[in-house]
Amino acid sequence: MKIHPECVPCLLKRCIYEARLVDDEKERDVIESVLSILNEDFEEDAVSAEVATEVHEKVNQILGTDDPYSEVKKRSNEAAEELLPRAEEIAEKGFREAVLVAIAGNVLDFGYREDINSPKFLIEKFEDIIDQGLAQDDTEEIERILEEGNELVYFTDNAGEIVFDTLLLKKLKDYKIHLTVVVKGEPILTDATMKEALEYGIDEIADQLETTGGYAVGVDFDLLTKKVKEKLERADLIIAKGMANWESFSEMDYSPIAFLTRSKCQPVSNTMDVPYDENIAKLFK
Repeated sequence: MKIHPECVPCLLKRCIYEARLVDDEKERDVIESVLSILNEDFEEDAVSAEVATEVHEKVNQILGTDDPYSEVKKRSNEAAEELLPRAEEIAEKGFREAVLVAIAGNVLDFGYREDINSPKFLIEKFEDIIDQGLAQDDTEEIERILEEGNELVYFTDNAGEIVFDTLLLKKLKDYKIHLTVVVKGEPILTDATMKEALEYGIDEIADQLETTGGYAVGVDFDLLTKKVKEKLERADLIIAKGMANWESFSEMDYSPIAFLTRSKCQPVSNTMDVPYDENIAKLFK
């Protein structure tokens, strides 16, 4: 996805949030640096995820941390764990319901909207999100591919959300496919890394557990290992969680690929051609 005008205030707002998490005295330095990068990089053909990667890397340098969201991620996991019995009850009903539960966890993104500023949001809104159902529901078509396929690659997104991912991953294993799960190679925003994957036993569910190979919002395809690149080329289906993965994968030609996300921003909603602020399970072939 190319960068949109709406990306500018969103990125700035998120970086201010990061400064306040770590050291609010550096807020002005963060703002000045972010505006400088955006002034230089805001071009028609710029990819939003690539610009965001550069921005957040600079903010981390200013704040003197490689993981400003460490405590937020911990609380996100705790919130998801609190909801896990209810999430399991819903996911047991079927594949569509497991997909819906996995998408519900995708609300755990912070700093870009005033109403979503704490992991408690998931606890407070979980039932409402589930009751919304899937505004875009391609689960039947996804299931048909799974029934015939052999290789599935699954890109995770946020901490907390990954707790619910385990429920969907177990359902996916019912299809007797070879399941490769890919988590972030380094801490970036609230995204899950190998630490969370091992903590929640994804290594015991998946046939193969890999990382994106480095620091990037979404996926930097140049950082992927040869092994992961080969998996993507051979995959009968790719499942990508979250908006940043859409921002990255929409610039590539991998298919078929199913995006499971909450459509939390208007540019993503527009480029995916889905309604805003809804649960989305959309297949691109």
